[in-house]
Amino acid sequence: MARPLWFVNLLKKNFSLRYFGAEMTKWPVLGHLMERALFNGHQTGDALFYLPKDRVLIQQSIAEQANTVVPSSVVAHFIKQAKFVFLMDECICRDAAGCKEFDHNIGCIFLGDAVQDINPKLGRIVDAEAALAHVDRARKAGLVHLIGRDKIDAVWMGVKPSTKLMTICNCCPCCCLFRFLPNLAPKLQKKIERMPGVHFEVSQDCVGCGKCTEDVCFIDAIQLVDGKAVIHADCRGCGNCAEVCPHHAIRVVVERDDYAEEAIQRLSQAVDVR
Repeated sequence: MARPLWFVNLLKKNFSLRYFGAEMTKWPVLGHLMERALFNGHQTGDALFYLPKDRVLIQQSIAEQANTVVPSSVVAHFIKQAKFVFLMDECICRDAAGCKEFDHNIGCIFLGDAVQDINPKLGRIVDAEAALAHVDRARKAGLVHLIGRDKIDAVWMGVKPSTKLMTICNCCPCCCLFRFLPNLAPKLQKKIERMPGVHFEVSQDCVGCGKCTEDVCFIDAIQLVDGKAVIHADCRGCGNCAEVCPHHAIRVVVERDDYAEEAIQRLSQAVDVR
């Protein structure tokens, strides 16, 4: 059953407790119960990816990767495929956190049959054209797409089943998973992944200015080591570091031409939006 507005407002009022809640996933017994309730437990077939920013890829020399499609093509694929598309009127995370950097009105998009049970006071059903315009606006604002099956969303909105609900978040540093991911139990952190087939690397052009380490990476996966930026395995591939680097020393590496198709295949196995 759809959650009433008082429940949503209660979540917003207690938004600052998300860090404590994330730490609780590390506790014996309680952490296991939270995993089953909010993170699909031990079920297989989950997929939840951060996508690199399109403009990070576009800014690089495409001559070497002429056949590469932009990451947001994955988002467009599912929006066009979905039978039902629900557009949130606001980003609850940004509003609850009092975000001053990004527009509170650029909310999440949800796809699939389950969206029919979302409280209509939170947003509206839209067509693919309106949804595509919304995600384009999000990209131009500098937000990062998170796409996949996120059971937390199904729980807090009171909709079922989670296998019929796809989340497309437009994340900023204020957003929930974007910020409390390092506080989760390690096995739960792994449920939120980097897009398959891409990674970031630091070239010899790095001068160690440290710009990429100044509250840019939400999971602190980039640090200065011996005067050079080093990206660790925890990187989720959003591209924020590459975008702010004044020397263009950080670049996204596309490991194979079909990386977008692989992401679509994995997401399709986890969530049915048709």
